[in-house]
Amino acid sequence: MNAADPGIDALGRAVRAWIEADPDPETRAEAADLLAAAEAGDPEAEARLHDAFDSRLAFGTAGLRARLGAGPHRMNRVVVAQSSSGLAAYLLERAARGETADPPTAVVGYDARAMSDVFARDTAEVLAGAGVRVTLFPAPVPTPVTAFAVRHLGASAGVMITASHNPPSDNGYKVYLGDADGGSQIVPPSDREIAERIETAAQRPLAELPRSVDYRLAGPEIERAYVERTAAAVRAGCRADTDQPAIEVVYTALHGVGAGPARRVLEAAGLPGVIAVPEQEQPDGAFPTLAYPNPEEPSALDLAYRLAEERGAQLVIANDPDADRLGVAALHPEERAFRLLSGNEIGLLLGWRAAERARAAGRGGTLANTVVSSPALGAVARRYGLEHVETLSGSKWLARIPGLIFGFEEALGYLVHPGVVGDKDGIAAAAEMLALARECRAEGRTLWDLLDEASLAFGRFASRQIVLRYPRTEEARAVSERARSHAPAAFGRRGVARVRDFRVPGLAAVTANVLAYDLDDGSRVMIRPSGTEPKLKIYIDACSDTGSIVDRRAETDRALDGIEAAAREYLEELGS
Repeated sequence: MNAADPGIDALGRAVRAWIEADPDPETRAEAADLLAAAEAGDPEAEARLHDAFDSRLAFGTAGLRARLGAGPHRMNRVVVAQSSSGLAAYLLERAARGETADPPTAVVGYDARAMSDVFARDTAEVLAGAGVRVTLFPAPVPTPVTAFAVRHLGASAGVMITASHNPPSDNGYKVYLGDADGGSQIVPPSDREIAERIETAAQRPLAELPRSVDYRLAGPEIERAYVERTAAAVRAGCRADTDQPAIEVVYTALHGVGAGPARRVLEAAGLPGVIAVPEQEQPDGAFPTLAYPNPEEPSALDLAYRLAEERGAQLVIANDPDADRLGVAALHPEERAFRLLSGNEIGLLLGWRAAERARAAGRGGTLANTVVSSPALGAVARRYGLEHVETLSGSKWLARIPGLIFGFEEALGYLVHPGVVGDKDGIAAAAEMLALARECRAEGRTLWDLLDEASLAFGRFASRQIVLRYPRTEEARAVSERARSHAPAAFGRRGVARVRDFRVPGLAAVTANVLAYDLDDGSRVMIRPSGTEPKLKIYIDACSDTGSIVDRRAETDRALDGIEAAAREYLEELGS
């Protein structure tokens, strides 16, 4: 480090101030070691310090999510305490305006990742120290249980410490609001208002943020209520006229916190007997058997597939580490191997099931999906006389739709019982998929047969996704920015009929970093940088509603192949 450079000198002062305030010996040591290396002339150490200390981790609609480590641009005890102080200030202001209880209340849950329990206690202590009445779960719980608890307890807010399906090095801080928000994740302008108060809290010395251990620990009755209400909702949707035979199912929690609650929900719903993957059943924040603890990753279910083959199972279901997402793989009768269903295919089947349930009950409602998800659900809604809504990405938008009976996002997130949990729920979705699979088996059909029937009833909707990984989130966003200024005239032989930029005010209720290219044959391409990981995601959709199922498959496959090849060429040009 060159002391003559005022920027470098300021960096050194910031790091030393952090070390003095940080209550965590590990991150203090990390910062001290990096500073010593940088001052000795190590350029890599200096670059890492700049990355960790030059800016503050942005608080947005996903709350916070980042790599663990020292500095304001990482997840650590300092950032968590400051964020909790800002959240408390926001809640107290709401209480003063009569928008929530006075004093406000909050429930705090956490998963089994590294530091989750510590961050949860810090959150509870800072909230309580500010005058918020806090209920803290005494042990790790799934995200859907925390979301349920916000409604169940009538809380003003909820905090879930989790990085969901991110790599083991990450952790996060997710915020829910009660009252008029109905126990859903935060949306603008709440995120901005909380962020402003976090900035204010960050200006105070950490030692001046009041703390208190005057909070209550949640009892087992909260999870018990979640299990009972979820199981009841599943049973209400099952066909009474079907003698459901047993079906061999392998389940994996991917080292997360879903195994126990999932088993209890399935048993209470009359769906017992799943076979757990033993190596991945117990919570372990190191995720020793996985490179990425995400059911979307091709290798994430390898152990589950192996066990399923050994036991002769027909179905594999997987929750991500905080159990708000669901992956499903079914044995394909022709291929004689397990094939992973896409998020769009699961969303179609569960949405169709919800529509059938609404018709049987003689009621209406709304089916919804995020804008980057398959348009297939719209066709289902039209066939059943239901409303259909597309939202921006995130379950927080789906949960706020009036009259919602089912909503999904293609990234394996499903709101199957919106009246129970105001967020995606991988455990409830697992129960619904298992019930559906058992009904199909009773009728001599498979989930693949059901998808073919859907293709004939609603049109064959096919989707494909390109995922590009980058070292930093900013790099993914930079490529999407170049796409804005270099829009293609066509993707292969398919011309671009319309470009929709969701950052333009008025196109959506809230702007978002999403680009959509509607093609002249009805296909579409969408580009979106991930909000939580350094990824750029490209979504391709095609549809065919003419001919046999074979014809429809062939037509959509040709369309996807051609568009994907052109999209990859376009992205390569953008990245060069």
